[in-house]
Amino acid sequence: MDQIIKGVKLRLYPNRGQKDKLWQMFGNDRFVWNQMLSMAKTRYQNNPRASFINGYGMDTLLKVLKNEYPFLKESDSTSLQVVNHKLNQSFQMLFKHRGGYPRFKSRKATKQAYTGKSKVSVVAKRCLKLPKIGYIKTSKTNQLVDTKIKRYTVSYDATGRYYLSLQVEVPAPELLPKTGKVVGLDVGLADLAISSDGVKYGTFNAKWLDKQVNKWQSAYAKRKYRATIAVRQWNHNHKTVKEELNDYQNWQRARRYKARYQAKVANKRQDNLQKLTTELVKQYDVIVIEDLKTKNLQKNHHLAKSIANASWYQLRTMLEYKCAWYGRQLIIVKPNYTSQICSSCGYHNGPKPLKIREWTCSKCGVHHDRDINAAINILHKGLKANG
Repeated sequence: MDQIIKGVKLRLYPNRGQKDKLWQMFGNDRFVWNQMLSMAKTRYQNNPRASFINGYGMDTLLKVLKNEYPFLKESDSTSLQVVNHKLNQSFQMLFKHRGGYPRFKSRKATKQAYTGKSKVSVVAKRCLKLPKIGYIKTSKTNQLVDTKIKRYTVSYDATGRYYLSLQVEVPAPELLPKTGKVVGLDVGLADLAISSDGVKYGTFNAKWLDKQVNKWQSAYAKRKYRATIAVRQWNHNHKTVKEELNDYQNWQRARRYKARYQAKVANKRQDNLQKLTTELVKQYDVIVIEDLKTKNLQKNHHLAKSIANASWYQLRTMLEYKCAWYGRQLIIVKPNYTSQICSSCGYHNGPKPLKIREWTCSKCGVHHDRDINAAINILHKGLKANG
């Protein structure tokens, strides 16, 4: 039976001792990254013609580092190898001019994580056994039945919660029955997706959550500013006992509340996209979408937040893997002139401002809804390209 790789995310509930171990392992990964990056940087400064030490060379240096810094032995050894692999990838992207120079990692970063490749076993319905950590409480592990765990990542995010992300190998799902239907999709802001059949799929509603995010973002900024002023005044007046910003908990509490509401918005958006893409894949054999460059579109500061909130790239990604799983075909076409061409006669009616949502073809006289007309043109392009 064919196998596929999918991701599973679980909530972790570590006790106090396990939290200390997790933070030690977060720190060890960060320490190895910074040490390897520093050595690579120094090596280049001393001899620019020296060959770059790849991931395997870094793994060899790990033995020396562990002898010099015994605390590194408290980490899962595979997690330190993953750090070297990621650093090597960052340099390879730099050499191909597809990324910037790797940066040093800070212990003050909001999100901390480490990734390992050792064996993770399911002990009970809500319990797993992690390398170097032992038995740890989790959320439900029903999703891990009949799976093979390939890689795991333990993370701590801004909400103050611990998560376990697993890369698992599972049997491929059964192919969906053929429906004989095809559809073109035009994405938008007022409506997330508009089909060539005339159906408009709206965006999710999170007005109350957005209001809470703005409220706590404002509270966080004000509290942190007041704490910063208080720290400076104290340190100016007291030369022996110094304070740090982290000694003030009020602004950190606001940061956690802000992060949790932001996470709720993200989860609601994710849930909406999952339901929409599953519905589309069940209904249509062929789905045609436009290849939008969201990074370029977000340069418009008036629409950047709305475009980011629509998550067009996530929609495309979900359609890609779900079509691959269930035997559907996804066609991606260029969006050029799809809003300007009449889908009835093919006449090019010229560019139109965004505020014009309906228009009439000057040649054949057919009245069009701008978005539905674009979706039909996208479908025609996809079917033509596919032969």
